[in-house]
Amino acid sequence: MSENVVHLHKPTDPPTPETAPTLLTVVPDVPNARPVPLWVRSGRAVKAVATHESTRAAARAAARHSLYTFNGGRIAARRAWDGRTGARYERMIRAAEAAGNLEAAEEWEDRLQRFRAARHHRRMDLLHSPVDAAKGVAVGTGMSVGVLVALGVVMAINTGQVSDVVTPLSATVDFIALLIRIVQVVWGPALTIGPFLALLALWSVGRKQHAAPAWALPANVRNGEGEPITPSIVVKALRDLGVPALRNAIKEMGDAGASMLGPITIAGCGVEVDVTLPSGVSTIEVQNRRRKLAENLTRHEHEVFITLPTAARTVRLWVADSGALDEPIGPSPLVTDDTMTADYTKGKAPWGQDLRGDAAALSLYQRHLLITGLSNQGKTVALRSLALWLSLDRSVQFLMGDLKGVGDWAMFDGLADTLIQGPTDEHVIQVTEMVEGAVDEMNRRIQAPPGTVFPPLIVLVDEAQVAFMCPAKDADKRPYGGSRANSRYFMAVRKIHNQGRAVNVLMWQGTQDPTNENLPKLVREGAHTRASLALGTESQARMALGDKAVDGGAAPNLLRPGLDRGTLVVASDGIAIPAGQSSITVRTHYIDDDAAVAITDRAKALRDGVTTLHAIDHNPEHDPLADIAAVIGDAPRVRTKDVLARLSGRNADAYGGWSFLDLKRVLDDADAAPRKSDGVMVVSRDRVLRALANRDGEGSASAE
Repeated sequence: MSENVVHLHKPTDPPTPETAPTLLTVVPDVPNARPVPLWVRSGRAVKAVATHESTRAAARAAARHSLYTFNGGRIAARRAWDGRTGARYERMIRAAEAAGNLEAAEEWEDRLQRFRAARHHRRMDLLHSPVDAAKGVAVGTGMSVGVLVALGVVMAINTGQVSDVVTPLSATVDFIALLIRIVQVVWGPALTIGPFLALLALWSVGRKQHAAPAWALPANVRNGEGEPITPSIVVKALRDLGVPALRNAIKEMGDAGASMLGPITIAGCGVEVDVTLPSGVSTIEVQNRRRKLAENLTRHEHEVFITLPTAARTVRLWVADSGALDEPIGPSPLVTDDTMTADYTKGKAPWGQDLRGDAAALSLYQRHLLITGLSNQGKTVALRSLALWLSLDRSVQFLMGDLKGVGDWAMFDGLADTLIQGPTDEHVIQVTEMVEGAVDEMNRRIQAPPGTVFPPLIVLVDEAQVAFMCPAKDADKRPYGGSRANSRYFMAVRKIHNQGRAVNVLMWQGTQDPTNENLPKLVREGAHTRASLALGTESQARMALGDKAVDGGAAPNLLRPGLDRGTLVVASDGIAIPAGQSSITVRTHYIDDDAAVAITDRAKALRDGVTTLHAIDHNPEHDPLADIAAVIGDAPRVRTKDVLARLSGRNADAYGGWSFLDLKRVLDDADAAPRKSDGVMVVSRDRVLRALANRDGEGSASAE
């Protein structure tokens, strides 16, 4: 029996020519291609030509220009009809009635009656005009002939020729004949060209009004790129807003819907218009549809601002030019003008530009300040630019706490009396004690004789939410953070808000992402100037600016995080706000760190030298003479009142109650008594250092 052996492994030896299999290639017959009928090819060609973009563009152009001419004729005919009849007045009456404005309706009805009376008088005059015209022609002709004959007589007398009597008359007849010949020559071409000129005029009217369907208009007009804001566009945008009462009222108004609008005026990089809403339409219904209104106006949401002026049922629309708000504004005058100085009492800080493109300047005189917003939106830069301007007033003193601690305020070292930088609980404790020291200074000033003028003291805390959220407690179990009656930072801020303004002790705070926990209600409402960058919700906007500003149209929650960095919504009486509005939007100047250092260097040159403390001294023991030398710094001499103020800022517990007599007593004992210079009492740095050296030398000798 034979066995079949099945090999499980593929042989690796290549096959020999004898054993190689023969491969047969079978090529199937290719059928002949079916010929395409001529009519199919022609149809495809016609379809390709008909659907080509050039053909479509040509068709749109032909339809557009034809409709420009046709609709231009309709517009011209309607204008002529309005001029000859009372149709315009009737439309305005219907529009006023639809808007619920009965006074305007009565006024337009009175105008209609006057128009009809004047038209009646004109028609009555036409009954007598043929006779009057004939008389006028006869009289005019007779007078003209008489004048010409008289002129001929004068010529005949002058020349002695009787025939000259008719020379002026014959010349006039020849001139009239020449005019007739000119008319005969021009009349034929005028009849030929006249209709074309009339069609061209109608086409121009239709083109200016874009009197064609949207599909036939040019791409830039159809897509709204660069489309100007006109009354018809605003009325159409309001009609399509989705408010039934507004839509129905505009439909009833018809062509007179533009009567709702005030004048459209240029306002900076956009336009502004007041809209008086019809009866039954609330302003909040328009405010709540800001995005849809912006899209109807072919704008982005951030390019349309809605505010409420004082007039009832009126909204004020500010519409930016496309893309204008994405362009940066110019540099700050603080950077470009090296000679600029500041005046805390009468001056205003150059902060940026409003939406109109006008300079936005903020008065800081006796106003507590609060700036808030989401993280990384430009809060510190906006707050710092105000401090930079105020630093150019040499009378202003600063106590600063930066609870971020990344060096944003490092340039104020040597300019501020106190500068604490860091995010830890220990830094919060230091900042709290700094603010409490400002409270002691405030109380000392309040107890001074009436009429005493005090230099402004700015207590600035950036990232104040860190202080409010601090869980640390002191030895008496009193919390540093929080918003209770025993919370140290909260109560110190509240005390300055309550009484500091009267003695020029002011509280400036910058916070992030406000909530009731990290920005208590009593603190945020104690600020006179409240500003907000982009926020997440309307409730946060109300925390930042207050209900009145938000109800009046302020909407920092509608700013674009990241894209609108540095844009603030400000509610303050220290900045010029348009009449009837409760807030203003400001695009602040950006001042980088290098420019800020240059500005603070100029500010330091105005002062006699300031020794900046970087921590609050917890040691109750103090050395008055050494402290006097420290606050004098590198200045050769400092006025006594400035020395007292610096000592109070250095150690309020020890020097907060000092008067000139206390300072004089210490210096007299050290043989470094104050003396007059240029009419004011000053303390000499050299005399104080000499007194310290003598005292230290005596101490060393006694120790030996």
